Amino acid sequence: MDKFRMFFQHFQSSSESVMNGICLLLAVVTVKLYSSFDFNCPCLAHYNALYGLGLLLAPPLTLFLCGLLANRQSVVMVEEWRRPAGHRRKDPGIIRYMCSSVLQRALAAPLVWILLALLDGKCFVCAFSNSVDPEKFLDFANMTPSQVQLFLAKVPCKEDELVRNSPARKAVSRYLRCLSQAIGWSVTLLLIIAAFLARCLRPCFDQTVFLQRRYWSNYVDLEQKLFDETCCEHARDFAHRCVLHFFASMQSELQARGLRWDNAGKSPEPPAVPEPPEVLDSGSGKAHLRAISSREQVDRLLSTWYSSKPPLDLAASPGLCGGGLSHRAPTFALGTRLSQHTDV
Repeated sequence: MDKFRMFFQHFQSSSESVMNGICLLLAVVTVKLYSSFDFNCPCLAHYNALYGLGLLLAPPLTLFLCGLLANRQSVVMVEEWRRPAGHRRKDPGIIRYMCSSVLQRALAAPLVWILLALLDGKCFVCAFSNSVDPEKFLDFANMTPSQVQLFLAKVPCKEDELVRNSPARKAVSRYLRCLSQAIGWSVTLLLIIAAFLARCLRPCFDQTVFLQRRYWSNYVDLEQKLFDETCCEHARDFAHRCVLHFFASMQSELQARGLRWDNAGKSPEPPAVPEPPEVLDSGSGKAHLRAISSREQVDRLLSTWYSSKPPLDLAASPGLCGGGLSHRAPTFALGTRLSQHTDV
């Protein structure tokens, strides 16, 4: 049980593991969708190709877009690409690495669908039944061209009266199915060879650039996630202090008007000086959040984070960040909370 809990915690904390899990889930859903799909070719000369190619390509495109939407790194990649340079230079290599990672995971489910469709052969037979050369089959020798086209359009529908129990239909269907499976197995083999070569040959080259880009791509993702979590924490703390300030103000107003009486309704109690919200939650350990205490400061902080992210140098002076906020940034001892937020 402890090992399972540790594995689950690692899966939750690792963005890469989450994306791999989503990728695997989409692939499993793809197999389930294809196995439960009811394939019905229209068996019409002008619609067979449209229907067959549509089922071969439209679902993979949908799954590809779903893979992009489910992958959080796709949004982080676009934000990193479009953000102003500010005090932190943009590295195109990091963006290319993130783009490659996102595309690899997003293409998994579409490739599974295409390979299943090719190995099954139904979409291929429906799409290309009218494109078969009649001269390859002797059974079409006594048919007119219009009869040949009508017959070929009915090939995917084995229960149709025109082609039922016809050896020519079986021959054409077998030919197209074999061609589809050959293409499917060839694509599968090429993908396996490419993955094998990429895995085996990568250690033969210098890993410095790869490790750097992998590190900083993970850093960008984790930094944005930590910033969002800290913003949520500040919003909760800010709302809490605003509510406390409102109640303290109302108490002071009531006391100033002499409306606070004892239970007997005799004389007003002497006014009590309300404690400021900063004193009420002074032991909460949120000084770095409490320093931002107005809407203007919050808006300036968010604008500064977008337009001018701080340099990746913890030893640099806080003034280099260009924040320009009206409060003094809180200082931290080395190895304390600040280093925890930047640990990748």
